[in-house]
Amino acid sequence: MIALIQRVTEAGVSVGGESVATIGPGILALVGVERDDGEAEAERLAERVLGYRIFPDGQGRMNRSLLDTGGALLAVPQFTLVADTRKGTRPSFSSGAAPEKGRQLFERFVDFARQQVNLQTGRFGADMRVSLVNDGPVTFWLQVRPGS
Repeated sequence: MIALIQRVTEAGVSVGGESVATIGPGILALVGVERDDGEAEAERLAERVLGYRIFPDGQGRMNRSLLDTGGALLAVPQFTLVADTRKGTRPSFSSGAAPEKGRQLFERFVDFARQQVNLQTGRFGADMRVSLVNDGPVTFWLQVRPGS
């Protein structure tokens, strides 16, 4: 599984002009599910996102996690993260999970994280508009592979 995480001062998701999720300071996580992923990868990725130290401490160093700061998490499903872009000018999505499996593992990620932080989500399969104010900017790519 893959998460592109961004430290934000605020973020939100709308679907069809309707706001479906908003957060203040915290992390926006765009989450993609690969074909060979399972529940263990969903939980491990959630652990990494929640524990990744991207927030400043008293000296301005990135030493604090979302768990340390009490910030919120906005999790947005994004299947395009799993695209193979190595060849040509059109992405291949052959490494992505089937939609139902993707939904199941995204929900496992969400359920696991929701037990520990204030969490909002985008809508799986919807045409979403995501807005954010990236703080820093600070953006990281996290990936958990089966068996790692």
